Amino acid sequence: MTMTKKEEDDDLLPDKDAAKGFYAKYEPKEILGRGISSTVRRCIEKETGREFAAKIIDVGAESGDASPSQMLEATRQEIAILRQVMGHPYIIELQDVFESDAFIFLVFELCRNGELFDYLTSVVTLSEKKTRYIMRQIFEGVDYIHSNSIVHRDLKPENILLDDNFNVKITDFGFAKVLDNNDKLFDLCGTPGYLAPETLKCSMWEKSPGYSKEVDIWACGVIMFTLLVGCPPFWHRKQMVMLRNIMEGKYSFTSPEWADISEDPKDLIRKCLVVEPEKRITVKEALAHPFFTTTRKPKQNKLKMYIFPRLKLQLRRQSQFNARKKFQYAILCVRAMVRIKRLRYTIEPLRMEDSLKDPYRVKILRKVIDGCAFRVYGHWVKKGEGQNRAALFENTPRTELHTLYLANLSR
Repeated sequence: MTMTKKEEDDDLLPDKDAAKGFYAKYEPKEILGRGISSTVRRCIEKETGREFAAKIIDVGAESGDASPSQMLEATRQEIAILRQVMGHPYIIELQDVFESDAFIFLVFELCRNGELFDYLTSVVTLSEKKTRYIMRQIFEGVDYIHSNSIVHRDLKPENILLDDNFNVKITDFGFAKVLDNNDKLFDLCGTPGYLAPETLKCSMWEKSPGYSKEVDIWACGVIMFTLLVGCPPFWHRKQMVMLRNIMEGKYSFTSPEWADISEDPKDLIRKCLVVEPEKRITVKEALAHPFFTTTRKPKQNKLKMYIFPRLKLQLRRQSQFNARKKFQYAILCVRAMVRIKRLRYTIEPLRMEDSLKDPYRVKILRKVIDGCAFRVYGHWVKKGEGQNRAALFENTPRTELHTLYLANLSR
């Protein structure tokens, strides 16, 4: 006898006797996501009808090297930190906590637009304006976290949720730590592509100086880079090469996507991705950066600047002598204005030979290619392994295949 989807979901629920308080107050609904030892469900508060997200943690489950007692202690530390940072608009709000012998129920506000990671996968890249909107909120949330002497240590698009209005909600404080005075941390944790160089040094050098809140600034730089062009700055198929690139701060703005991006966001990324943590920009300095404070003025069209003064001058000279000439110049003015207005919408001419050699040269074609790739292979971009989304941006073909392809074209 086959089980229905609802019966399968209900079968995954813990014993209701284990958390009577939770079930008395909330009605669990469909599963929103799963982790190694946890399940996230949408739930409804029975008294008010409001919707929340309940994270059900099985503290008795095997989770890597962590024992059940260690997992219970880590969860309690996370709850304490969540309560400490509650009340900020860009940090997830913990509504309720229920604890039993086998399970812990954490009830959070429901963010309907899901993870920033999923949103980025659907749109491929964000404009400078949208990136500014999201990164300002992330920096403000991180500033509040740091002001409470807490370091997050696992900032990444998967741990940033978007609410109904696409406002940021920083979540997942499982690796967060409270720092006393000038304490340093030495344990290696986080996601490889977002780790700061000083974090990696802790696993390589016995006399490492440790790391502190600056690791969150580095992660913000990686996130901002990823939002603008769709792929992270240090990705490489070989993880050891990627880690070496992180240690050396080796990345570039040379890919075609960066051609349309202004200097301010690049400058902020450079100041976030500084290898020496003491030279890295602070959160408050980042929020005061021109990328957030300067309103970009629209560029004046050089054609407009060049043509109109001369047309006006010629009209002035001809007006007193020849009315017909004046009318002709007026027509030229109108034509020029129409052409200038349409200039930004005019697609750059592209020869077939150029499109075969370098299809990424034209912005509109580049967006079509990226969009199609993510629609076809989007399922392959896995959470927790977010670096593999960068493989979709590897546009350099293998030499032998490229040579064979060109040879076939010439036949």
